[in-house]
Amino acid sequence: MTYQAKPVPQALTIAGSDGGGGAGIQADLKTFQERRVFGTSVIVAVTAQNTLGVQGIHKVPVEFVNEQMRSVFSDFEIGALKTGMLPDAEIMRAVAAELRKHPEIPVVVDPVMIAKGGAALMEDEASATLVREILPLATVLTPNVPEAEVICDMTIQNADDLLTAAKKIQSMGVKNVVIKGGHRLETADAEDILLTEDAEVVQLSAERIDTVRTHGTGCTYSACITAELAKGKSVKDAVTTAKAFIAAAISDGILVGHGHGPTNHWAYRAVEKSRLTQKSCRKISAGVFYARLPVFT
Repeated sequence: MTYQAKPVPQALTIAGSDGGGGAGIQADLKTFQERRVFGTSVIVAVTAQNTLGVQGIHKVPVEFVNEQMRSVFSDFEIGALKTGMLPDAEIMRAVAAELRKHPEIPVVVDPVMIAKGGAALMEDEASATLVREILPLATVLTPNVPEAEVICDMTIQNADDLLTAAKKIQSMGVKNVVIKGGHRLETADAEDILLTEDAEVVQLSAERIDTVRTHGTGCTYSACITAELAKGKSVKDAVTTAKAFIAAAISDGILVGHGHGPTNHWAYRAVEKSRLTQKSCRKISAGVFYARLPVFT
């Protein structure tokens, strides 16, 4: 028997490692796998981390970051990539220099500047470098409300402010902007906004879930967008799928660790299965049905 391997979509994450498995490289690769995309990685920092907090961070030397990037790009057909935590300005400049060599690859940037509790995760020099070097390369930028406020130097209090901020960010060279409103806006649902490069405004809403198991939501959201782009989906379709994916991951919680736990990366399977079940039986004559095997995309 002759076996012939089939090509598959491939994606890259450039981010830090979370030993607790809820965020960073680990969350990205889990998400890629769930979306049936082969994942590759470049690790820029290693953390000692669990659901209770971060106990230590070790930056990877920039020379080895460069070597990792060269290794991945020289062999794999990357359909889309994302950046997560980039710990300092030197690594940001190195990443930006490499990404400029591959302008055909869609880039999703999760800025990872402000923690959910409001603590700064990035020094001022690094923040300025992010805006100057990384943002203009972004096909999609996915800040939360505090991060968008820092980037735009404005306060965001309502949906109108979200759109104003998105337009400001777009003027900095970002093609498409997704601002996640779930972190702070006092709304009944978790509402995000997408401003596309064609000036289309898309509002995305999901039920707000009262839970502490939201570690890695930003990583997972942006990784799902990346995976869908790697499959050739439009930005609008990719973001819509990612919103549904992260809503399922939050609402179908798993008990892991003793603190701020991770989301459920396989929860969206049930959503897809439900949709496929509804479509799986079709009436072809009176009282006669046939079942179709699910086809995943």
